[in-house]
Amino acid sequence: MESVKTRTLAGENEIKYVIASQKDMKRLIDSRLEMLKVVNGLPSDYVFPDVFITKTREYFEKGDQLTVLAIDRDVIGCATLCYMELMPTFSHPTGKRAHLMNVYTNGRYRRRGIAYDMVRILIEEAKKKGVTEISLDATESGRPLYHKLGFVESNECMVLNLK
Repeated sequence: MESVKTRTLAGENEIKYVIASQKDMKRLIDSRLEMLKVVNGLPSDYVFPDVFITKTREYFEKGDQLTVLAIDRDVIGCATLCYMELMPTFSHPTGKRAHLMNVYTNGRYRRRGIAYDMVRILIEEAKKKGVTEISLDATESGRPLYHKLGFVESNECMVLNLK
């Protein structure tokens, strides 16, 4: 686990930001499940179905993604960028796009710039890969962060939900 950035919070511990690898699988899954419980208002003892955990593990193992973990003594935040390649367009000549997901900071660490740092790292990595657009689905509480990072509201696409 290689640190890509460190930052000391005012009068507190040093926060390490790392790009997660296969060796961090338990941390990846645990941080995602914690985030999903909080965002969806699930009880802390909620048990996810086995198939959900299996498919999450498979995605982290095989998916074209990059996840940043923020670590104090334990994981205190995570953010994932899922890469996709589509047919090139005039607006996106490389065809490389990404979708930002699972941006989460533990409640005790919020409003200290940790999510901002994680997303900035992912944006820089996306630029290196030639990504021309990053999309996301924002919660109301997340919108100010994304606006600060330069994201704008979009009415460009329509969605067909095939649930």
